[in-house]
Amino acid sequence: MMMGSGRKYGKRCTDNMRSVDVRNLRRDGLLKPGSVFELSWTWRGKAEAAIAVAVTADRVRFVYCNSERGGPWEDVDCTAMLDHTPMHFGGVQTWWRCPCCHRRAALLYVGRTMACRHCWNLAYRSERETEEDRALRRAGRIRRRLGWEPGIANGRGTKPKGMHWRTFWKLCAEHDAYANQALGMLQAWLRRR
Repeated sequence: MMMGSGRKYGKRCTDNMRSVDVRNLRRDGLLKPGSVFELSWTWRGKAEAAIAVAVTADRVRFVYCNSERGGPWEDVDCTAMLDHTPMHFGGVQTWWRCPCCHRRAALLYVGRTMACRHCWNLAYRSERETEEDRALRRAGRIRRRLGWEPGIANGRGTKPKGMHWRTFWKLCAEHDAYANQALGMLQAWLRRR
């Protein structure tokens, strides 16, 4: 794969839209029938958007205002069904049923209606990564796990307290392989320029 060969344009990405995660609501105890609350999103400490939520036994109602790409504001009143599946070691997993296609989904994305990723035709950010981007992201994840300074140009740090040496050396080898892959691709791209 060549440098810069990831998809840059096309579908909108999931991280460009606001979403409501059923797992977080369940963990926070907000999916009890009769619950009424507000979900809000902030940006730089200021409230940016909010949704009023009302829960009944098997469905959740969302009420909010929406403006698509600077257009006129529209009132939205949407209902999503809840679905439950048993887990292997007891308990149940809660899902949304997408109001549009009725698929199970953990996330519903907010817009002119609440819908799943498939109905909104959204891509994941990782689908647009080049091989170099992917190698840098993987090296960065290992650096965070090891508590090292971000960026492959910053060299190695020390072994975290409590980590086995075998694990540390394995992670160092993986990090070096990803960093060398990214640097090799960058070097090849610079040679072609």
